[in-house]
Amino acid sequence: MTEKQITGDTANEQIKQLYETAFPEDEQIPWDDLMRLVGEMSLDFTAYYDGEEFIGFTIVYPRKTFNWYWYFAVREDLRGKGYGQRILTRLIEKYKGQTCVLDMESPTQECENIGQRKRRHNFYLRNGFRDTNVYRTYNDITMTIMMMGDGSFTMTDWDDIIHELQQFWWPDDIKEG
Repeated sequence: MTEKQITGDTANEQIKQLYETAFPEDEQIPWDDLMRLVGEMSLDFTAYYDGEEFIGFTIVYPRKTFNWYWYFAVREDLRGKGYGQRILTRLIEKYKGQTCVLDMESPTQECENIGQRKRRHNFYLRNGFRDTNVYRTYNDITMTIMMMGDGSFTMTDWDDIIHELQQFWWPDDIKEG
């Protein structure tokens, strides 16, 4: 598997299509805004390939106190074939010794995709992440925050990262719960 760093100028239609289909619309930043943020926030936007075949991508926001695994997607037709594991293993190695945090749709919220959420949650648990018992709800979607590494994660940490994001982008229609 090979990696390619992506910028707003090098993101292609395959990456955009995966982004727009892998995440619920309520969890997406509009594509043009996201591409602007990739440069302005110095995001680590990486695409993964098996030979010439596009597999998926990750977007990590490297920070002083922790790295935020912001987006992680594998093409739907390639899920369950070990690519997600290989990508996550590379991310863990890349940020080895550093605290990493991610948010995901809560596996405890009643919803139509509860099975998918539970599988995703178990995937991260198997790979060394732990629950922080910090939850946030936006537009009726409850997110659970998981972390890997030393320390703890608090609501203040969450508020800090959201405050940083708000300096670059924040939609008017997000309602916190």
